[in-house]
Order: sequence, then structure tokens, then C-alpha cells
Amino acid sequence: MKFVVLTIFPEMFTPFWEHGIIRRAVESGKISGCAVNIRDFAADKHKSTDDTPYGGGCGMVMKPEPLAAAIRNAKANVPDPRVVYLTPQGRTFTQSVAQELAQLPELMFVCGRYEGIDERICQNFVDDEISIGDAVLTGGELPAMVIIDAVTRLIPGVLGGEDSAEKDSFSNGLLEHAHYTRPNVFEGEEVPEVLLSGHHANIETWRLETSLIRTFLKRPDLLKNRQLSKKEVDILKNWRSEIEYIIHAQTLSGTAALSGD
Repeated sequence: MKFVVLTIFPEMFTPFWEHGIIRRAVESGKISGCAVNIRDFAADKHKSTDDTPYGGGCGMVMKPEPLAAAIRNAKANVPDPRVVYLTPQGRTFTQSVAQELAQLPELMFVCGRYEGIDERICQNFVDDEISIGDAVLTGGELPAMVIIDAVTRLIPGVLGGEDSAEKDSFSNGLLEHAHYTRPNVFEGEEVPEVLLSGHHANIETWRLETSLIRTFLKRPDLLKNRQLSKKEVDILKNWRSEIEYIIHAQTLSGTAALSGD
């Protein structure tokens, strides 16, 4: 996959391409990435990429001419990209959106600054608008890195284990299960015995249970719209039985206490 980022701060991406999973993906040829300096396409001697907004108001707006020229120039090397504008007004970035983008051969990111970009660029040059959350940042560079990172992990062969990405949180509609590593005992806390048993079926059941527990406690909204498997339903029914038993025991205890009075 090819990634192209249009930004007025291309130097921010130099260390991004050179570290961790992204670096290995570049070196193995799974991805290629470059950052294009929008200022290189500004026509005036000051390389201006922003101006005051028509109608007044605070802040500055990125000019359409440099952006349009940068997009057209970049398309000479990536002729058919999906052009994505990073903006708080875009659709929310999720794991399913990452999976969608991972199917594409080319992605181009437009990183806005200041109050945003001229609306004519949005209307005529942008294919998609994406937000990484309901917060306003100073620019689109960090969101672009977040999306590139999430998408790259989904490209086959990037993570090494072919099913690594499939077991991530949100990939199957649940949060990921709990993880443990050496030592077996840390500050008095032991690793769950099942993980040391070597019994793969029991381990998978335990992982599914901890995944369901985490999702129920941290993100119950994910369960409401999810089609549960029979095994997941059985686990939830077992929890319900145990909870009902505890409530019943408490009720009897409370009744007995009242009778004693």
C-alpha cells in the first residue's frame, strides 16, 4: 500500500517512517510512505499556505491553490488514491474503518492546520473525511499517523502472525482478552493457572471469558449490537446463574437477619 501525506510539516513524518512496525513494513515492501510539503506549491515568495477567512472571524484558513496543486502533483505518482481530509467533522475512525481502508492500494491524507482548509478543496478534491475522536487538535498530522499505523497492522504479513490483527480489540466486536508474561508471580499476583496448563481449548475459553468480561465492564455498548456466538451466550448464561445465586443467597441472609430481630 502507498501512503502520501500532504502537510506543511513534512519533517514530522521522518521519524515516523523509521521506527517500529512502520519501519519494518517499509523495509519489507509492504507499504511505502512519503510526506509532501504543501508550501512547495505556494506561488508567492513567502510560501504562504493560509489567509484570513472571508466574512471575518478568528484564525486563518488554508488556501486552496497550494492544496490543489499539491494534490494534483502527488497524483502523478499515486494516480488513484482515496483522498482523506483529517477533520473533527469527519466520520469517526474505528477498527472497521481501518479494515475498510486496508483494502485500498493508495491513501492520500490532507493535513489541515489553523481553522481548517478552504471548502472548495473539500468539495472538489477530497473523497473522505475522517476524525480520530471528538477533540480538536492543532493539525491533521497526528491523526494521519494514527490511521496509517492502524491500517498498516492489518496488511497481511506486517505483524508476522497471520491472525495477530484478527485478535485485536474491536476486530471481532469485543475488547481483547487479558495478557500475562513472565514472571509467574509479580508482587504477590500469580498468572492464572489455566494459562500455564498447556490445555489450548481451556485457554481459548478463558480468553473468551476475559474478553467478554472486559467488554461488559468497559464497553457494554459493544455487546448490545453484536451477534453473539452460542459459546458466548452460554458463558453469559453461566454468569447470570452465578449472579442470581449470589443475589438469592443475599436475600435469604437478609430475611434470616430480619427474622432474628
